[in-house]
Amino acid sequence: MKKNYWPYMAAALLPVVGCQHGVRVKHPNIILVMTDDQGFGDLSCYGSPDVYTPNLDRLYAQSIRFTDFHVSPTCAPTRSALMTGRAPFMNGVTHTIWERERLSLRATTIAQVLRSNGYTTGIFGKWHLGDEDAYQPDMRGFDRMFIHGGGGIGQAYACSCADVPDNSYFDPVIKDQSVFVKTEGFCTDVFFIAALQWIKSNADKKQPFFAYLATNAPHSPYHASESYRQKFIEEGYGRNAQGFYGMVENIDSNMGRLMKALKEWHLEKNTILIFMTDNGKALSVDRRPDGSRVQQYNAGMKGYKNTVHEGGTHVPFFIRWTGHWQGGRDISRLANHFDLFLTFAELTGTEIPDSITFDGRSLLPLIEDQNADWPDRFRVFQKGRWPVGAEPDSFKYINFAVRNERFRMVGMDELYDIKADPGETNNVIQQHPDVVREMLQYYDRWWSEARPLMVNEGVPMSKVRPFHERYKRQMKEGGLSFWDPGPDLGIN
Repeated sequence: MKKNYWPYMAAALLPVVGCQHGVRVKHPNIILVMTDDQGFGDLSCYGSPDVYTPNLDRLYAQSIRFTDFHVSPTCAPTRSALMTGRAPFMNGVTHTIWERERLSLRATTIAQVLRSNGYTTGIFGKWHLGDEDAYQPDMRGFDRMFIHGGGGIGQAYACSCADVPDNSYFDPVIKDQSVFVKTEGFCTDVFFIAALQWIKSNADKKQPFFAYLATNAPHSPYHASESYRQKFIEEGYGRNAQGFYGMVENIDSNMGRLMKALKEWHLEKNTILIFMTDNGKALSVDRRPDGSRVQQYNAGMKGYKNTVHEGGTHVPFFIRWTGHWQGGRDISRLANHFDLFLTFAELTGTEIPDSITFDGRSLLPLIEDQNADWPDRFRVFQKGRWPVGAEPDSFKYINFAVRNERFRMVGMDELYDIKADPGETNNVIQQHPDVVREMLQYYDRWWSEARPLMVNEGVPMSKVRPFHERYKRQMKEGGLSFWDPGPDLGIN
């Protein structure tokens, strides 16, 4: 699982990747949009009875869709895998707080690697891989940084993981490079506006870019603008659902604005656009005003965020490259968040140092030919999140799953034939002892490799909240300036 797949994959695929009519596109732009806590079923194209997402439905129709794409059960682990091409525990990320969300300083990020190939890189929204200076995006390969702190806007814990004090989804205070600025508007709108301004400036300079647009929405607290909540109020949804689904529809509006901009700026044919989410759906039950509890739609999957069942890790993944790949296609092979590092490197012709190891493999063979040879693999999903100071080995066989193309083993007592039973309703562990044995053997090897790399275990909790300290110092020295979003781009 430590094998560096790059030399093999590059030799096999680089001659054909990015070609159209025999002309190679050397440096396609990449825009990765990842939302927070939105489930696989929270799209009308996937049957949601709650939200209407016409823009994401349009992107779905234009894209290659990986229909069996998986991430981690919670957010910081997913972000670490996406950034490095390695499973989260291999990056030291075993939690979302308590210093265990910090991306190992030994890790190399995709932003660093792309920058070595002439790309400029920008992050807008949620980082959640360390709030201390050494862990911040500008130290991990990002040229442009426009982020909130901690795991969510306004969140703060008794450790280094904390956003600025008393921050809000409306008119949030944002870290703009090294300075905190007061913005105006709803957080998702602000992040998309900032990203679009940066994209436009790079497009004007013909500078290839990697834009990582990671919204905090629809993460709790479930706040949305009144205009997006109104229809859910009228339809009798509870307050949390009003906010959650209102934020999803607001994300959809912003995706429409982004897609319109790419078209009007003639960037579609040189820009790869990706949409995904960071874990399973967070909102499992809606408490209605009449006191009733309504189980929320989750596309027939068992489990939600923070579980190792399908509903905790199976997310939407759309990838579009207009004029280069035929859209409207489904790829049903099992794919993962840590496959994206090598995929992006191949798409851009970026060389990777031999010293970097990966748990993933490039998705380009399947994108170019959905019938390509694609050997089956085991994947491990582990919830982590054990108590502060606990010995990780005592949680080794707790809250874990192993998955291949057909089966999902959940803990020591459950096995599901996902192809025949995607809802995990029929435990077939007694019928397949050989599968169980092989999965456990793989898991044991995986844990043995991961355990020495869990570098954040046992570290003392920081007595300093970096975002709080910087914010207080700035307020004392001169206060907040108001963010200037730049000229109106005319994209509505």
